Amino acid sequence: MTLTLYNSLTRRKERFEPINPQRVGMYVCGPTVYDRAHIGNGRAFVVFDVLYRVLRDIYGKEHVRYVRNITDVEDKINAAARVNGEPIAALTARTTAAFHDDMSVLGVLPPDVEPRATEHIPQMIAMIERLIASGHAYATEGHVLFAVASDPHYGQLSRRSRDEMIAGARIEVAPYKRDPADFVLWKPSAPDEPGWDSPWGRGRPGWHIECSAMSETHLGESFDIHGGGLDLIFPHHENEIAQSTCAHEGRPFVRYWLHNGFLSIDSAKMSKSLGNFFTVRELLDEAPGEAIRLALLSAHYRDPLDWTDERLRQARHSLDRFYRALTLSRDPVFECFGEAEEALRPVKEALEDDLNTPLALSRLHGLVGAINRTSSDAERSALQRALEQGGRLMGLLEQDPLVWLRGSTQADERRIEEQIASRAAARHQRRFAEADKIRAALSAEGIVLEDKPDGTTSWWRKD
Repeated sequence: MTLTLYNSLTRRKERFEPINPQRVGMYVCGPTVYDRAHIGNGRAFVVFDVLYRVLRDIYGKEHVRYVRNITDVEDKINAAARVNGEPIAALTARTTAAFHDDMSVLGVLPPDVEPRATEHIPQMIAMIERLIASGHAYATEGHVLFAVASDPHYGQLSRRSRDEMIAGARIEVAPYKRDPADFVLWKPSAPDEPGWDSPWGRGRPGWHIECSAMSETHLGESFDIHGGGLDLIFPHHENEIAQSTCAHEGRPFVRYWLHNGFLSIDSAKMSKSLGNFFTVRELLDEAPGEAIRLALLSAHYRDPLDWTDERLRQARHSLDRFYRALTLSRDPVFECFGEAEEALRPVKEALEDDLNTPLALSRLHGLVGAINRTSSDAERSALQRALEQGGRLMGLLEQDPLVWLRGSTQADERRIEEQIASRAAARHQRRFAEADKIRAALSAEGIVLEDKPDGTTSWWRKD
């Protein structure tokens, strides 16, 4: 099987061929930590988590290096701290912890390296100095700007005209700019703003130079994959390419650029200004993190995804079906590992075809159908293993099936188990009316009891 990925730079699907199969490198733009992650942010991190899992499956865990940064110096952070009346360090510490919590409940694996912008200021200053020395940047009035006209390849990723680029970048009009398209690499800081000493005075980096410096530090001048949301193509990723290639005398920066599509809410574009967005934390009040994750994977990552209550409901239903199939009788002693690998192959093929998660999910449903139809314990066990492994490649099915199907807290479980024991005692003593009353009360809570032919309760779940 061969991994193919859609390269935003060439605008076609390409066979993935890493620079060094022993050290596959991927960089994904992480959060700017001024507020909680919304579901659109969550989509990007879930998508690239699946790619990370697929790469580790193909090349081995020890041969993949995933870098996802934390932007902890940026004007949005300064503004949020002022509004909150909160020290910047306290704000970024709190929101970074919240981000980690949200990613954990979505089943997103930690990256191999999580660099913070504030820990890489010397590397940023060094890169800016190289750009000035090579004529690609200039210092003026405490600022340093990248000279867009010095890079003949500028615009190769977004393929925008000059007028479109100027309009799309929301560029500040400033008299010290040589060209309206030039963008900031370094800017002066006011006394109440974060700042570092530099050859151009006390200041702070521009947003774009942060990722160029951090990716170089942890992956080298050239690496395999750079990912992020579609909204980052311009200006952020366009500017990263310009900075990094010009700082390294034109040497290649990234081989494969991947971008996930936009997320809408009930067919309307998600926007903080319109107030039609959900944070990951808010959605957790409606559904478990695993259901949110599956819903995010139910559309192809490059396609738009419309977030609806129905999509989330279907995701929960799918997980119920998957986990229920994993509770059926199993005989791992006689499990056929070769058959499990063969059953898993179609799921892997779907994921290796540009992360086709909708097709992979469809093939997981096919495995469930085969599990339910077979009368062979060995075959069922092999199919169940394939279902587990296929799910885990997508960051799914990593819970105990009964825990998922019960969907309860530990306190709930103790109470329910006590009621089941009382019902069993009532049935044993032929107090059937009392037993039926307990069952009815549990049923009203959505608790389904499944009895064995001899009348004993084998297990329970929440409907």
